Amino acid sequence: MLEPLYIQGDRWLHRMPAGAKLAALVAAGVALFFVQNLWILAGAMALAAALVMLTGVSAASWWRQVRGLVWVLAAIGVFAAVFQGWMHAAVVLLRIGVLVALAMAVTLSTRSADLIAACERALTPLERLGWVNAGKVALALALTLRFVPEIWRQYQEIREAQAARGLAKHPLALLVPLIVRTLKRAEQVAQAIDARGGT
Repeated sequence: MLEPLYIQGDRWLHRMPAGAKLAALVAAGVALFFVQNLWILAGAMALAAALVMLTGVSAASWWRQVRGLVWVLAAIGVFAAVFQGWMHAAVVLLRIGVLVALAMAVTLSTRSADLIAACERALTPLERLGWVNAGKVALALALTLRFVPEIWRQYQEIREAQAARGLAKHPLALLVPLIVRTLKRAEQVAQAIDARGGT
């Protein structure tokens, strides 16, 4: 059984409608890509971090959820710095950081069921046009919310098992079983979505 991402609370962020939070997240994501000023982005990062803390998440729990991104962000930062300079790298990393923090604030302060319902309502007009199946897309979101933390948990389990065998520093010993497990889980997700679409 996976631990829920939602943190129980009664602050204004928890009471804010899920649809409004998702709309604000999308708007912020679009706006961020037009911002080049480091000071503005740094301020946005501070605000996003404050919103995450407002959810009531503990520092330890927060770190468990983001530590897997550290190496990814480091690689992105180095790549951007080498090819486009350190200033551009700082802009890119701050943008990603703000988006991740805002997404965490939404996820931690909103029940999965509310997020799914908001997505389904937003997609209803497109469903009427025959472009998407709102129910299937909403279900895909629900399964993805459960799927992502499960990948991280599997990574931790495999790493601990390989460390016990003396293979912790061998990347293939970690990546191969993780990929196999992820593909199997992805197949289960696809089957669940297909089953929902057939009902």
